[in-house]
Amino acid sequence: MYSPKTDPKYQSEHVPDRDHLPQHTIVSPDTMRANRLPDGQHRTRKWPVLHAGTVPNIVSAHWQLTIDGLVDCPTTYSLPEFRRLPRNSVYSDFHCVTAWSRLGNLWEGVSVAKLLDQANVQPQCRFAVIEGYDDGWTTNLPLSALLHDDVLLADRHDGDPIDGDHGGPVRLVVPRLFAWKSAKWVKRITLSVDNIPGYWEQLGYHNVGDPWQHQRHRDDPTWMAAK
Repeated sequence: MYSPKTDPKYQSEHVPDRDHLPQHTIVSPDTMRANRLPDGQHRTRKWPVLHAGTVPNIVSAHWQLTIDGLVDCPTTYSLPEFRRLPRNSVYSDFHCVTAWSRLGNLWEGVSVAKLLDQANVQPQCRFAVIEGYDDGWTTNLPLSALLHDDVLLADRHDGDPIDGDHGGPVRLVVPRLFAWKSAKWVKRITLSVDNIPGYWEQLGYHNVGDPWQHQRHRDDPTWMAAK
């Protein structure tokens, strides 16, 4: 049975303080709001585990991240190569479409914008498809959503390596969108001119997923027919 006493990630009553962060930590702008909970959300002090299927068995020595599609320099990183890249820390909130929000998370990892800059994204690109190691699971995002400085490919959360249940060894973190867009177990980022719906989007979730715009479910009932 769950108990806060045995959960090292269980938060105190007070939201972790952004005034005592590691030097050079990027503060996600939504954490500066007077009310940090979008409509329909409630705060949880736990670190919940939710995903569509089962946790993939990822052998660290075999893990790779590929950036391809509409880029001039397709690139694949091994885990040691990824961990040698310049790193950022981000303080952000985390909003799940199932209505819970965990406030004041500290993520560590690699800037997605910098990785895309190194890959030299082609000017016609407008969207990205993120693929996970969990049986080809994908989600789609506007390219613009990946270019904010608080978007990371993260391998640490609140000072600890991200475990398998929460998307380790490396997961995407897009703080300004609902958490299903922050894909777990990231395997590939493919840049595209087309907006290609992912797993949850095909089942009726919103194509963008901005919690402050109430973008939980399908924005246009005819959008699949138009593809």
